[in-house]
Amino acid sequence: MNTAIELGLIYAIMAIGVYLTFRILDFPDLTVDGSFTTGGATAAVLIVNDVHFILAMAAAFAVGTVAGLITGLLHTKGNINGLLAGILTMIALYSINLRIMGKANVPLLGEDTAFAFMRTLGASSGSWALIAILLALILVLKFIVDWFLSTDLGLSLQATGDNEEMIRSFGVSTDRMKILGLMLSNGLVALCGAVVAQQQGFADISMGIGLILVGLASVIVGQALLGTRTVFIATLAVIVGAVIYRLAIYFALTAGLNANDMKLISAVLVVAALLLPQWKIFRKLGGLRRDRGVVSDIAAGGPQAAPALATSGASAAPAAESTRTGSSQEADRA
Repeated sequence: MNTAIELGLIYAIMAIGVYLTFRILDFPDLTVDGSFTTGGATAAVLIVNDVHFILAMAAAFAVGTVAGLITGLLHTKGNINGLLAGILTMIALYSINLRIMGKANVPLLGEDTAFAFMRTLGASSGSWALIAILLALILVLKFIVDWFLSTDLGLSLQATGDNEEMIRSFGVSTDRMKILGLMLSNGLVALCGAVVAQQQGFADISMGIGLILVGLASVIVGQALLGTRTVFIATLAVIVGAVIYRLAIYFALTAGLNANDMKLISAVLVVAALLLPQWKIFRKLGGLRRDRGVVSDIAAGGPQAAPALATSGASAAPAAESTRTGSSQEADRA
């Protein structure tokens, strides 16, 4: 089970990247399947050629951003449908990844990888020490993403996904925002691919097939459980969802299911996460969670308190005026 938690924390990097496009930009990006392999291939080739694993992972992130840039340009400047733009980039990346690796598989056994370095510190694969280190690193990444989304640039990115016409009227280039979001998303996905390649000891041309489903499952399952009321909660939900997804796969295999059924299990998890919130009991739980959030904001004098009070005050004034007018009319008739 420790290995499942470890994998969940690693794949949370990719899930955060998918969150940026799927939830923030409302963009169905299928580049993920290709950019994940690109990150793993880039890091593996560099590590085999005696490049330090930190520099190799930084290069993987940079190459991933280029993949996102291509998808963004195809969509915004080429006026190609977003879904099709992602598919085209993903297909092109298959050949590019083979060019990068020179063959279908690059082994990393005996190389100086991040996980080999962890073992020298006593944090072997599946140990609680390694899980603690990964958790700390993923939380640092989460807080960086939270901070970025709270900046003016991050808020413009969110507004582009929420209401593109409105934010364009304020002079913000929505094309640039989409390109930026796709670059950051695929950079994180490629970084995850680099980490996974080191964790499993090889980079393979097929390692990214179906990864978009894993990312969507992590985002949807986590946010179905914790909600999306704030960015802090939303990104935390993505991490929790990634771990829950890996645990679900672990328990499915432990129960004796065939490893070939994993994609089917993933699809069932996503469908369940989409359907369960529509059930009456889950709608009630969601309503309670939202009500508690509003009450806590008002009690703390938070940002929602003022609009709520202002709205109630604005609606109360016409009502009071109407009452006074009605009373005076009754007096005149008397």
